[in-house]
Amino acid sequence: MSRRRLLIVVLPALIVGLIEVLSDTLLDPVLPFPTDALLVSLVTLGLAVILSGAANRRIDALGATLAARNRALEKQAASAAALHRVSVAITALVDLPRVLDAIAGTARTLLVADVAVILLADPDGRLRPAASSGPINATDPAPVTTAADGGSSADQVLRFLPGHLAVSRLATALNRGTETIGLLAVGSRATRSFDADAVDTLASLANQASIAIENARLQGQLRELAVETERGRIARDMHDGLAQVLGYVSTKSQAADELLAGGRVPEARGQLAELTAAARSIYVDVREAILGLRSPIAPGLGLIGAIEDYARRFAEASKLAVTVEASPEARTAAMGPEAEAQVFRIVQESLTNVRKHAAAGRVTVHVGRVADDLLVELDDDGRGFSEPNPWQPTDWPRHGQTAMRERAADIGARISWGTGPTGGGFIRLEVPLRRPSRAG
Repeated sequence: MSRRRLLIVVLPALIVGLIEVLSDTLLDPVLPFPTDALLVSLVTLGLAVILSGAANRRIDALGATLAARNRALEKQAASAAALHRVSVAITALVDLPRVLDAIAGTARTLLVADVAVILLADPDGRLRPAASSGPINATDPAPVTTAADGGSSADQVLRFLPGHLAVSRLATALNRGTETIGLLAVGSRATRSFDADAVDTLASLANQASIAIENARLQGQLRELAVETERGRIARDMHDGLAQVLGYVSTKSQAADELLAGGRVPEARGQLAELTAAARSIYVDVREAILGLRSPIAPGLGLIGAIEDYARRFAEASKLAVTVEASPEARTAAMGPEAEAQVFRIVQESLTNVRKHAAAGRVTVHVGRVADDLLVELDDDGRGFSEPNPWQPTDWPRHGQTAMRERAADIGARISWGTGPTGGGFIRLEVPLRRPSRAG
């Protein structure tokens, strides 16, 4: 390129110099002045026109190439901006069908297609439409087995799209690792070709769809795990609470029946009195279990409000005086919904164990904030942890502490308990409000 530019500059000068030499030597006898000067001017003008035309054509070609590249860059920038907007919008969506609908609509818009469809494989390996964008009833819900049909991905979508909407088509796979879990495809009525940018755009959208699908799958597994964990905790509570009390009731009823049969009425009445107390305890346990199965924190109530509301209802049912003291800093502390739910459950479980095992008449729940921790403390005026419970000696702390430790560990909290200065039980829960950043 540098030699060509040099030649464009040097060649006209050489030609003009050559004409000038010829004009002063060979042409002077034949063409006297001003004819020779006119000839030199005409030749110079002709060369200028020829060379400038060549230069202008080269400049126009370079300008056209630059304009084409600019258009391509603008298109790529527009696609990147659109993909970014879609990514931001998708992160705000929770429902997977809405996410897939948004991706299909974006694919149709960015690739200027007439229809877009997302196909997902079921456990049998059959593809089924999961989302589409385009004319109503553009997709056929009939399944197709990918392995049996063979052919390219673009050909497989013809089983789902009307032929007139997929004269030209482009498809890419949705992958989970090395496993293909579906297809993202677009179709157009007219014959057209899809350039490399279109292929890259569709592949980017397919990656977003794969991530959304995988995220939904993992969230489902987490929900199932949370349900199973909660079922295990409920099962332990029922076994160590309701089951033991029901066994106690059965034993007492049999003893009362035998005493009545032997005519020992006063002793039978004592057994019945104990049976009545046990039945009352079962009633409270069942009410607490039902309350525990409900959503712990109602919308707009907040953690402190939920604890206060539960404490009021708990006090009414258990005849135990419960006081909640919360600082202003604790009331405004920001926590995630999972942490709030677990803190509430720990307080709930602590109150239940105080009622069952502490032989207390009063319990106070203190909620405050120390630096970046939410501090929750419960103290009662009962027997504390130094004296065994004569009724259920194996339940606390073996199962109660285990459940509370599990809940605290789920949110990175620290929990401890023991006998307080006044002899009653004391529980301390420290919940981090801001997770520490990982090194590296």
